Amino acid sequence: MNFQTNTTLRAMTFGVPWNLALLTIGSFLIAFAVKAVAMPHGLLTGGMSGIALLCYYAFGGLTTGQWYFLLNLPVFILGWVFVSRRFFFYSLYGMVISSVFIDVIPWTLNFEDIWLAVIIGGGLLGAGVGVALRSLGSTGGADILAVICKEKFNMSMGSFELWFNMIGFLGGFIYLDMHVVFYSIAMTFVIAFGIEYVLGMFSERKMVMVITDHHEAVNAAILNELDRGSTLLDGHGGFTGEPKKVVLTMISSIQLKELEELVYNIDPDAFLIMGSGFHVQGQGFSSRKVY
Repeated sequence: MNFQTNTTLRAMTFGVPWNLALLTIGSFLIAFAVKAVAMPHGLLTGGMSGIALLCYYAFGGLTTGQWYFLLNLPVFILGWVFVSRRFFFYSLYGMVISSVFIDVIPWTLNFEDIWLAVIIGGGLLGAGVGVALRSLGSTGGADILAVICKEKFNMSMGSFELWFNMIGFLGGFIYLDMHVVFYSIAMTFVIAFGIEYVLGMFSERKMVMVITDHHEAVNAAILNELDRGSTLLDGHGGFTGEPKKVVLTMISSIQLKELEELVYNIDPDAFLIMGSGFHVQGQGFSSRKVY
């Protein structure tokens, strides 16, 4: 894949169709988890959708989707003020489509074992939130607050969602059976794991340092075979004191084995140091995400 193709693909992730697609898929997964799994088992999903479910269980009057829409309105004001207008309009779309999906989805998944509902519902909802948050918007509610906290305080979105969800459970102890609330709290941990997993799924990079006497050949292989950049560092052997060149590069996880083969075909005595690196920004990787 050449540089121009890479640039085109990265630019596409900031385009309107791509972001609307992510929000639509994420909203559907969230709505399906709420309507088909959580509601039939009386579970709270946490976040704004969980508070909407609580209002539906406790007060009725409106559908779950309508409660979700109503509760989101004040939060959107914060998104407009503290993030950006682009984020506001993307999130508005995500919130509206989520509300529509919640009301129109006709399916229900009835499990005899409620732990299946906890795991499947939490996994689907976490995946939905994670997919939506990979866009330049959100599905509203707690997701907006999570983005604000990430932008202002560098707080993990999964961690924020976990603690925010506890707010809804305080009301749950008043209106719902205690056992259902505890099952819902367990589902919250599954949701938080799902969010972090999806957000990190395509973000992990590997930092590799290669110490070799054939640094020019290794460097050329990285540039030409892997289409990755590299940096040559000056080093000295700790025991021998001899000068050494260290080749430093960042690659995707799927290229790790290919790099290993390239290096050891050039120099069987090369020394490799490999480590994980998340959220790598720069040419050849992710562009800086600006909401």
